[in-house]
Amino acid sequence: MQNLKQNRLRRAKKTRIKIAELGIIRLSVYRTNQHIYAQLIDDRNHKTLTSASTLESDIKKEIARGSTTKAASLIGKRIADKAKKLGIDQIAFDRSGYKYHGRVKALAEAARENGLKF
Repeated sequence: MQNLKQNRLRRAKKTRIKIAELGIIRLSVYRTNQHIYAQLIDDRNHKTLTSASTLESDIKKEIARGSTTKAASLIGKRIADKAKKLGIDQIAFDRSGYKYHGRVKALAEAARENGLKF
């Protein structure tokens, strides 16, 4: 029997193959029990363009814990602002095999509200 992580990675792989076919910038989300991370990745050049996480000092000052939907919303807003500075507005959302629920959903909605289209 496969474990939960292997199942999540299998789902993530299918999504990443489809995004690679589209050839656009991808917003990748990774979450742990204590933090959430977001990266804008250019798969054509194999480069991470920018990132945001609850480990950043400005975010840590605003939140008590990095494992809340409020923290995820702040990360979504921050990654959208960083993307605008780079001139990026159209992306593909890569939820890394996680359910579109809770913190992942909060991050995605905050990014959309702040100008990213996906």
